[in-house]
Order: sequence, then C-alpha cells, then structure tokens
Amino acid sequence: MNNPFRVTFYSGIGEVTGANFLLEAGALRILVDCGLAQGEKMAADENRQPFAYDVASIDYLFITHAHLDHVGRIPKLVKDGFKGVIYSTLETRELAKLILADALGLLTKEAAREGLEPLYNQEDVNHVFPMWQTIPYHVETPVSATGSGATNSGLSVFLRDAGHILGSSMFRFTYKDPAGPADAPSKNIVFTGDLGNSPTPLLRDTEPVTGAQYLVMESVYGDRNHEPKDQRRKKLEDIINETAKRGGTVLIPSFSLERTQVILYELEKLVEGKLIPSMPVFVDSPLAIAVTDIYRKSENLFNDKIQAEIRGGETLFNFPKLEFTVTADMSRDIDHAKAPKIILAGSGMSTGGRMLHHEVMYLSDPKNTIIFVGYQGVGTLGRTIADGAKHLTIAAVPINIQAQIETILGYSAHKDSDHLVEFVATARESLKRVFVVMGEPKASTFLAQRLRDELGVKALYPERGVGYEL
Repeated sequence: MNNPFRVTFYSGIGEVTGANFLLEAGALRILVDCGLAQGEKMAADENRQPFAYDVASIDYLFITHAHLDHVGRIPKLVKDGFKGVIYSTLETRELAKLILADALGLLTKEAAREGLEPLYNQEDVNHVFPMWQTIPYHVETPVSATGSGATNSGLSVFLRDAGHILGSSMFRFTYKDPAGPADAPSKNIVFTGDLGNSPTPLLRDTEPVTGAQYLVMESVYGDRNHEPKDQRRKKLEDIINETAKRGGTVLIPSFSLERTQVILYELEKLVEGKLIPSMPVFVDSPLAIAVTDIYRKSENLFNDKIQAEIRGGETLFNFPKLEFTVTADMSRDIDHAKAPKIILAGSGMSTGGRMLHHEVMYLSDPKNTIIFVGYQGVGTLGRTIADGAKHLTIAAVPINIQAQIETILGYSAHKDSDHLVEFVATARESLKRVFVVMGEPKASTFLAQRLRDELGVKALYPERGVGYEL
C-alpha cells in the first residue's frame, strides 16, 4: 500500500503502563505516547530494550498526558535518535518537566543499585523540551508534511479533554490521502490516553467522541467497577475517624499528579465540615508540592463547581494544620508529630519515594492505617501490601504488617468497566473497530467482550507489534 493508514501497538499491551503506539498516515510516522513500563524495577528489563522501530524515521510524538507511564521514555527516544516534534497541551508539557526531572533521580539511583548505566541522563532530558510544542483543545490543527518537497500531508489532529488529569487529552487524527480522489471520504482514529473517572472533584468531565471510526482505548479497570462516588468521601471519613480514635496515623501512598490534589480537596471539605477531627496533614513530596502549584494556576481547566468556589473566595489546597514538607529534614520531623495525623507521600504504588520510610515506621503498629487510593501494579510493593502480605522487607528492613489495610477505588482517576462501556456507547454508530489496550490481559479481554456483547461493536485485544490497517 503506497499511502497506508495503519496503527501498531509496541507496548502498553498486556500491561497497564508503558504506552507507545505508532500511527502511519501516508508518508508520516507518528508516535502516541512514550511511557515507562512501571513495576518493582523501573530502570531495568523492558524499558532498556531498543525501540522496535526506526526511531530516526519518526516525524512526530503526541503525548496524551504527563503521567510517567506515558512520558517516561521520551528522553530515551531522543537519546536514541528522535529528531521530530513533540506535541501536547500546555499543561501536559509543564507537568512533564516536573515528572521527568523527578524520574531522572529515581532511575539514576535504581540503576546504580543494579550496577547499570542510567536509562538516560540530564542532558537527554534537557534536549526534550526545545522539541516540545503545544496545541489547544478543540482546534482542528493540520499536521505538517515532512521531507523534501512535501506539502499537504492530508492529516489533521483535534484534541478533546479526557478528564483524567490536568491537561489530559484525547487525540482524533483525521486522514485523507492527498494523492487520492478528491471525493474520497476521510478516515479517523481516536487515541483516548487514560480516561477520567468523571465526575471528579476538580476537573471537567471526559468529553464524548461522537463520529469516531477507530478507537484506541485504555482498560485499567475493564473488568471491575469502583464503589459509588457518593460513598468514597464517606469511606475516607470513616477510616480516618476510626484511626484517629485509636490514636493512629493514616498513610496514603499517593501519586503526585492528580491523586494528591484530589485527596487534599476531599480532606479540606471533611475538615471544613467538621466531619473529621482537625489533625496534622503532611504532604511529604516535593514533586506533589510543585504539581499542586501548577494546579493552583490552572483554574480555567477545573469544573464549574470548583470555578464557582474560587470566585466565591475559596482557596484550594489550604486548610488548618496542612503542611507541605519540602526538605528531607522536614520529612523526618513528621515522625515526631503527635498522632493522630495523616501523611500523603509518593510513590502511589510504593515503588520509591518518601512513602517507603513512612511504611517502615508505621506499618507494624495496629493503631495505624494505610489507604490505597489508586491502581497498584503487578509486582509493586503497593500491590503486595494491598493483597494482604503480612511479612515483607522494605528498604532492607523486615516488617511485620500489623496496620489496617484499606482500599478506596472510587478515587481512581480511571473510568471503571461500566463507564468505559458508556463512553464507547456515545460513538457506537460510527465505530468500525475498537482496540482495547493499557490493561492487564484479563481486564482488556473482559472489556473487549463486553463491548462486543453489549454494544455490538468490533472490539479486539490487539497483538504487540502487529500493524492494523484502518
């Protein structure tokens, strides 16, 4: 085929993390996302493998959002020869600066422990952002042709709000072969990135994708549902109150981007409503603190309710006894604060960061509670704890887990199975095929079957490295 329109899935198949997909549109070769595969060892194994395509042949890289599993291998891509243009929303670009700077430190330390060369270095990260441009939501934007004598590529891109985290977007690529008949119909494909668990406390709802012909969609929770949203704050309230009565400490391993800000907003409402006792709340993550500052500056992307609160004089992420601990000394001082108290720290899956110290300090005491408020990847420490392990080693320290273990899936930033089906239903009339990705195999295959059975759409769990003609 002289002018293909084809999608190939290179990673993010059979796993929740590591998104990396190739779209070919005529002469153009476009990547969507370039993320780290995350687990217990981020710097080893899959992430160190050479990219399965000619990196130098890639013209563009489009980034759906700034989570590490969607941006974490961009510096490696640049190091390996990518010289094209990177596109995303402005907020994704600004957040990615923080995420990649933080990841560099973690990956470098991990590589040193394993006796490996770093996956990439500061120079590689520095080369990324001069290549990175921004595009807005809701504007049909031509994708320029490349190469000698090239003119019209026949490809354009349109962004919708995915409602997942600040700046998250879905890309609709529309292609019409410039060398084909003038009356030939165009084709389109939508890459959802991660889809928000709408309605969320802070962000706008996920927008519908009516008119989509092909859909590449996530499936993290493709085989299960969250508890109802009206129950999640009550469950959080009850757990905190029960722990406070015991004189204990609440640990919340929390992703620095989005989850921390949502939990802070919920805690603010519980404190203001006197639904939980006033107690010290520590945000023990320099990355989360920097991300929160970007959120404060981006109120135009919040939902109508939050914007109305701000116009009425509300100040987000600000309530009595809330403390942002930036330095390592401030972090260690948390241990001296009298319980009850609440500690939010990274990482969200307990794979690194300051949460590891707090887990060593607090998990062996039955007065304390750890609350998981997001997906815990296979092989991560968070998954091991959430699954009920009683004896394990953290940072070379043996721990007998006596603390209470709780999970609140309603705070996930991902749609659950029912809402993923509802999302696809908005586009069912135009859909020719749905590719179900970014999930554990059982979640992806279960969701694909639901879409076939309940909506009658052609849904499949694609094979890694196989090109699918559109």
